[in-house]
Amino acid sequence: MSTPLLFNAFLMNTPSHIHHGQWRHPEARQHEFNNLDLWIELARTLEEGLFDAMFFADVTGLYGPAGGQYADNVTEGLQIPSNDPAILLGALAGATRDIGLAYTSNVMQNHPFNFARQISTLDHLSRGRVAWNIVTSTQENAARNFGLPGLPEHDARYDWADEYLEVAYKLWEGSWDDDAVLVDKAGGRYADPSRIHKIHHVGPRYSVEGPHLPAPSPQRTPLLFQAGGSARGIRFAAQHAEAVFIGPPTPDVARQHTEDARAAVVAAGRGPEDIKFFQGLSFIVGSTQAEVDRQREDHDRYASVTGYLTHSSLGILPDGSRLPEDTELRDIPNNGGQGFVDWLRRAHPDREPTLADLARGRIQRGIVAGTPDQIADQLGEWQGAGIDGVNVMNWRLPGSYLEFNERILPTLQRRGLAQTEYRPGTLRQKIFGRDRLPENHPGARYRGAFGERAAPAGRQIGSTAR
Repeated sequence: MSTPLLFNAFLMNTPSHIHHGQWRHPEARQHEFNNLDLWIELARTLEEGLFDAMFFADVTGLYGPAGGQYADNVTEGLQIPSNDPAILLGALAGATRDIGLAYTSNVMQNHPFNFARQISTLDHLSRGRVAWNIVTSTQENAARNFGLPGLPEHDARYDWADEYLEVAYKLWEGSWDDDAVLVDKAGGRYADPSRIHKIHHVGPRYSVEGPHLPAPSPQRTPLLFQAGGSARGIRFAAQHAEAVFIGPPTPDVARQHTEDARAAVVAAGRGPEDIKFFQGLSFIVGSTQAEVDRQREDHDRYASVTGYLTHSSLGILPDGSRLPEDTELRDIPNNGGQGFVDWLRRAHPDREPTLADLARGRIQRGIVAGTPDQIADQLGEWQGAGIDGVNVMNWRLPGSYLEFNERILPTLQRRGLAQTEYRPGTLRQKIFGRDRLPENHPGARYRGAFGERAAPAGRQIGSTAR
């Protein structure tokens, strides 16, 4: 029997997330994204399918160049309008029991003290089922929305994230001792002040006194996702991430990526088993090849090429026009997401990819098509390439996940590629068999770092930046 893969539903609180144009289909309901009933119904469907997590993407700005036109974004519903996933997760925490609740928050959009408090609150309310997808943002417009003159340089954004995490780790792991909460009604002491500590962080970007306001949540630090595929992103993931969302175009490229990334994890002092890789995939299923072809044609009928091109961002000029499709990617400045471009280069080792390749890669990315058994075979190939799980990218809500549960899941379970029941406990317990960060994780160094039980003066509690 195979080792079960992990499965997340890849979502966004917006009309058009990944597969653009599909919201127009008569059976699609993602245009109802403002309706909480849709998300509660979907969450329950996903729990019936034993999905490990609902993974919510998010952005805080428009795709495209600084000061550019955004008519296409709005016409397509391409991540505008969109809502704050953290608010939605608060509602879903009470409507679910087992499924993990992961959401994206970039380091520009929230001060780490406030963000750490929000995460701890959600972890309490969900009984330890929260994950954070750490991103540094790729949009020039997002930077300007938070008062910056422009998007900081790519690698500098990861330096920023290093300090952001240092502050958060100090709050989550070090500010409260495990025995700080007493709930001593007879003695009139809710908590022991000697076991709660200010962190007195002073760094290049942040000055945070503390203490953390929430008491320790079930996981303390949420399960940590990351989605960077560039060299600097891999180095960041090797140090911090427990799960990484990847999108290589083929299993061979995925194998190279996961091998390189696991080697970086070991070089960072962690174990290769301390990180899980989730490949983004979409499914087209049929009982026969003819049915698969009909399903594909139905998806193609509603696909918006304009939407996919706009999402890629590269090659769009401020007046809304676009560079020629044969423009090579190395000739286009790119301070945004670099991982997908790097993966395209690995898929085309004999030449430099063009804008046309980028558009096709977006449209055709990660499609697994066939009968349930053929899909299981292909997932076995992806697993053999080093992935541990799948971020299931939907075509339509809720239909893509209903179809997965009814037509694909039984075969995967029979083949040992999907779980047949939830493990009890926190999200980290379900995935790694532990509630807290392991001792070899950089966040763990802040345990006992403050207060009268702090480590001897010689112990280094410095920046995690590399």
